Parts: sequence; structure tokens; C-alpha cells
Amino acid sequence: MDHSPTTPKNTSAVILLLTMTLLGVFPLDVILPSFPALAERFNTSSADIALSVSLFAIGLSFSLMVIGPLSDSLGRKKLLMAGMAVAIAGALGCMAATEYAWFLLFRVVQAVGCGCFALSQALVQDLFVGRQQERLRIALVTASGIFISLSPLLGTWLQAHLGWQGSFEVFVVLGLLVLFKAWLLLENTPGTAAGQRHIFAAYRRVFADLSFLGYWLISALAFACHFSFIVISPLIFMEQLQLSPYQYALTLLLYGAAYVLGGIGAGVMNRYLQASTQIVTGLGLIALSGLLMLLLQQFELSVATVLVPMIVCTAGTTITRPVATSRAMGIFPHNAGTSASAGNMLIFIAGGLISGFINLSASNLVMALGLCFLGLSAIALGLNSLVNRRYQGACV
Repeated sequence: MDHSPTTPKNTSAVILLLTMTLLGVFPLDVILPSFPALAERFNTSSADIALSVSLFAIGLSFSLMVIGPLSDSLGRKKLLMAGMAVAIAGALGCMAATEYAWFLLFRVVQAVGCGCFALSQALVQDLFVGRQQERLRIALVTASGIFISLSPLLGTWLQAHLGWQGSFEVFVVLGLLVLFKAWLLLENTPGTAAGQRHIFAAYRRVFADLSFLGYWLISALAFACHFSFIVISPLIFMEQLQLSPYQYALTLLLYGAAYVLGGIGAGVMNRYLQASTQIVTGLGLIALSGLLMLLLQQFELSVATVLVPMIVCTAGTTITRPVATSRAMGIFPHNAGTSASAGNMLIFIAGGLISGFINLSASNLVMALGLCFLGLSAIALGLNSLVNRRYQGACV
């Protein structure tokens, strides 16, 4: 089953998943070059705009609490289409906002709708089998990294031609395309957990499994390292280093190379190495990046002293997350929606809280990042040691 041929339906599913992945970068990444314009528009600081991104991530995490369990009982199609409709409404509200408070409110509405993107993990679990799932997750993480690295360049172009509203306008167009594609492709058949409608009972079941919780926490901690850098990167590059939005966008193109490198490495490791070894390798790279970032503090702040450690960190994140996610999702295959929501909720809570905390360390953002990478990777390595023994015991 791992080597089943590609069918037109599978190809269409991959296209849908890639479009959802692309759509996911707009609320968090394409908007980055518009920070100064947004700050001017709403008469606030760029730091406040950065905090709004962290708030978006936290709002998204709460949406995830209901999306997954409901999709297990109501079906993926209904929830995906409903979520996209809410996200589109939120984006339209952001474009119409005249005050910062209203902008924040509609960003939260957009975040609530974007919770449906977590269903991509459930769709991978539903539509693909065995190693196909891990290979597709590696491809999606790699594609996400490429989209993220290109998104500031796209954001700069949109800012120059359409203003800060441009990213929201393209989000609406892509959202409508996802709605149409989901309507054509997906069947609204509930999962095998159709009778399980009590959300808290669903979460109690998955979170009671320590291996499930541990693997998702590893993925969440790795994501938090990447997400923290993305959120504060405009403050480092455009405010402290005085790069133009275009120079900032070109800088992040180099950052994207780490995703490609990490994706290639993850693909090779997936064929030859055990999951635990892959996770240790990825987390080791994140720890190394934190050490590099702290050591380079003795030199004057520059693009290189920030970007080189981040390239190492991102390669480690790209190696760690797909395998940790696959191990977590494989524990409850018949509750894929709940599993995906639970895991993504952890991911965005961790990303939002940790990035918000680092953003408050305005005196030395780079040092705060380095300490964060070292601390989070150490915690994740300890978790991996614990859950790997449990996972292997469960498979015997």
C-alpha cells in the first residue's frame, strides 16, 4: 500500500493541500513587509502589529479546539468550507477596519476561520496510507517553508501595488478557490468516530495518551522556534538594521533555502533512519543554532549574524516536525480530526505565547531568540527520549 500508484484524485488532493498550505502563509507571513504601513494606518507601533500576529496565532489555537472533533462527526468537507467562509469574512473585515481595535477583532475572526487549515493533517490521514503520509507531510512542510521564504517578496510587491490591503485581497481570492476545490473533490462522509460528538470527551481520550502528547509537544516546540523568528524578523531587519521592505524580502529568500535543504534531508532520513534518530538530529540542529546565535553576539549585529543561525534552526525544524507529527497522528488514526486539532492547538499556543514573550525582550531580541532555541530544544530532546520508549513499547 505504501507504493500505490498516483491517481487523479490523489493528485487533486495534493493540489488542494498545497493551496491550503499557500493560503496559510498570508495571515502570518505575506503581511510582514506591511508592518510599517499598518502601524501608520492605525497610529500604533510596529511592535504592536507584531503582537497582533501572536494574538492571531493564539486565536487560531482556540478555533482548533472545535474544528477537528466536529470534523470527525460532521465530515471534513462541511467544516473546511464553513471555516473558509469565516476566514474570508474576517479578511474582508480587516480591509474595511478604520481603527486598530476593529482590525484586531477581525484578525481574530480570520484566525477562527483559519482553524480549518488544521484539517490538512486529517485529510492526509484520510486520503493517503503508510509512508505516503510521511512523504506528503515532508513535502508540505518543505512547500510551507518555500512559501514562507517567498511570501515577504510577494508581500513587498503587494504593498507597493495594492497597499497593506493587498495580502487580504489575495487571501480572499485563494480562499474562494479552496472553497470551490473542496466542494468538487471532497465527500462529506464523517469519520469512523461519527458517534463521538462530545468535544471534551474526544480531547480527554487523545490527551490521555502520553506518547501522543509528547510527539505533538516536540513538533510544537520546534515550530515555536521558527515562528518566533518570523514574527520578530521585521523588527530586527527593518527597524534595527534599517533594511527596506525589498531588502528584507530578499534576505528571507536565503532563509527559504534552509527549508529546501531540510526537506531534502528529511526525505533521505525518512528512508534510512528511525523516527527517533531523525527527531534527535533535527533538535540537535536547533540547539546548535541557539548556540551560534549567542556566540555571534560578540560581533556587531548584521544580517549574517542573525540569518546563519536561523538557517541552521530552520533546517532542524523541517527535519523534526514531519516525523513527530506522523508519529502523533498514527496513534489515533480513526480520530484524525481530533488528533490534528489537538496537535495544531498546541503548536499555535506555543508559537503565539513564546513569540509574544520574545517580542517583549526589546532590549536584545537576538539573545532572547538564542536562549529560546537552546531551552526549547533541550526540553524537546528530553520529551523525545521519554516518548520514544513508550512508542516502541506500544508497537511491540
